[in-house]
Amino acid sequence: MPADHLLQSFLAHLSGERRLADKTIEAYGRDISGFLQFQTGHLGGNVTSKHLAALTPRDFRAFLSARRSQDDLGARSVARLLSALRTFFRYLDERYGIKNSALSLISAPRAKRSLPKPVSAQAAKDLINGGGIVDELPWVEARDAAVLTLLYGAGLRISEALSLTGDAHPLPDVMRITGKGGKVRVMPILPAIRDAVAEYVRLCPHILAPDSPLFRGVRGGKLQAAIIQRKMQKLRGALGLPDSATPHALRHSFATHLLSAGGDLRTIQELLGHASLSTTQIYADVDMTALRKVYDKAHRRA
Repeated sequence: MPADHLLQSFLAHLSGERRLADKTIEAYGRDISGFLQFQTGHLGGNVTSKHLAALTPRDFRAFLSARRSQDDLGARSVARLLSALRTFFRYLDERYGIKNSALSLISAPRAKRSLPKPVSAQAAKDLINGGGIVDELPWVEARDAAVLTLLYGAGLRISEALSLTGDAHPLPDVMRITGKGGKVRVMPILPAIRDAVAEYVRLCPHILAPDSPLFRGVRGGKLQAAIIQRKMQKLRGALGLPDSATPHALRHSFATHLLSAGGDLRTIQELLGHASLSTTQIYADVDMTALRKVYDKAHRRA
């Protein structure tokens, strides 16, 4: 059976049976397609199910090594590639009986765990208030403030905020947010968030139909994440914040500040929409790092 046919069957399985997000399926498609293309050159001919079953650890390592040197991939990216391959070959075994145990002999590289870099509570407020940068269009200024308020006040990803439609306004006290992998979570909405979005809607010159994007670009199309990212770049320059002060840093700040104020990890996990508590645990490490800095600075015997 041609490998390309197996790949299409695998992607259909991810979409129809596992119902993964479109971007996740695209990533799997890129990774596996790249692997098959490499093996076509590596083996000197079109790859079939017979070839896939006969691949050795050396064949897999050759692909990972080529990708690592060609694209300058780090340990985390190589581990993701290896995970995609394992998922693909597990599917081949379960669906078509194509077995290959070579992958079990390859260990994923250990990736260094990097801590999130939140901004301070005051910096978050300054970012939302515009950092002294006045836009020529008041409605654009109100729009950007509303988006940033959603990121910090509700811990939304920028993609989640920009996916809201006109029927979300006026914002309710509690919203259902669909995040990565189609995972739905319930998010309480603070009055400050509702007020910020209401002010944007009041000033927005475009008609915000219920089934159209809530946040708009200057010409009326859907607001792109790159525009908010460029705005954050200007704001952090004006406020003297580090390059790590990105839109996603506001989501990190949401979680870190909740934890510092006494929030428990399980609740924060639910609010962030994390599938695993271990993902949320990293914010406890951030909080402990901050406590150590205070201790070292203030304690007489530190």
